[in-house]
Amino acid sequence: MRWRDRAAAGRDLAARLAHLRGGDPLVLALPRGGVAVAAPVAEALGARLDILLVRKIGAPHQPELALGAVVEGDPPQTVLNEDIVATLDVPTGFVTRRAAQEIAELDRRRELWGRPPVAARGRTVVLVDDGIATGATVRAALLALERGGAGRRVLAAPVAPAEVAAALRPLCDEAVFLAEPAEFGSVGAFYDDFRQLTDADVTALLDAVTPASAARRDR
Repeated sequence: MRWRDRAAAGRDLAARLAHLRGGDPLVLALPRGGVAVAAPVAEALGARLDILLVRKIGAPHQPELALGAVVEGDPPQTVLNEDIVATLDVPTGFVTRRAAQEIAELDRRRELWGRPPVAARGRTVVLVDDGIATGATVRAALLALERGGAGRRVLAAPVAPAEVAAALRPLCDEAVFLAEPAEFGSVGAFYDDFRQLTDADVTALLDAVTPASAARRDR
């Protein structure tokens, strides 16, 4: 399965999530790319669209290897991949310092996009990304939503490796993937247009889907 762009993938994903329409779900996107997928999902469901900010904590000298992640919240939460941390010689204080740096970046991005986070407690939350590779940030996001009291957690993404999809399903109430290839490669391989979104792109998408009145209601 392959999509022209993120919006096309979002429309296909929305069709699989139609049963949630009318239940006042909250659609949370993982920026930046996830916002372009989540926008047509939120429109189709008549749902509020917001972002959930997550930042990976990369290992020393291996920044692509996730020791864990920090998730925005009050207070922000640090979720560690304990198995990976245990096998690496991570310097004392490294995770604490990196977590503080990433939390500062979460705050910067939230202020940049100009809206306070929407409370998820008691609500059905649809967590959307443009594709899942290792699942590290998604795991952190799902755990943060659980700790934050979300009533029901629905994970939705166009594509995820089969083994990662299987590992994520027990962590949420429902998971929807349009493709679960055994041979994965990269998320971008499933899109014709996988250009990187800018901060301005994210702002425009959020403003287009979320009326000002809805934003005031949910604050």
